[in-house]
Amino acid sequence: MIQTCECKDLNCPVEATLKLIGGKYKGLILWHLVDRTLRHGEIQRLIPQATPKMLTQQLRELENDNLLSRKVYPVVPPKVEYALTEFGLSLKPILNAMYDWGAIYMHDNNIEITCSMAKQE
Repeated sequence: MIQTCECKDLNCPVEATLKLIGGKYKGLILWHLVDRTLRHGEIQRLIPQATPKMLTQQLRELENDNLLSRKVYPVVPPKVEYALTEFGLSLKPILNAMYDWGAIYMHDNNIEITCSMAKQE
């Protein structure tokens, strides 16, 4: 699926990729949504270092870039779920490559991997 953006100032594929996923927590958000749908609170628990305001901002940017979808259920209290779009799922190989590279870097520098993340198959 081809997505369009108003990115006339882009002139490099790496820059284009980073423009979409280069936010402080965007890679983590995308990683956690690769194989499941999550609510805001669940994402917040998975990324506790993100303030609620920052997390909301990053989620909105990912939604605006058509990388994730936001589904609001008409209930009280409000229920909102986030899932990757088909376009967002196309990032899976990139996310896996980032995981692999980071794991090698950490291993080579004797840094223990203590997060709950595992490579997405």
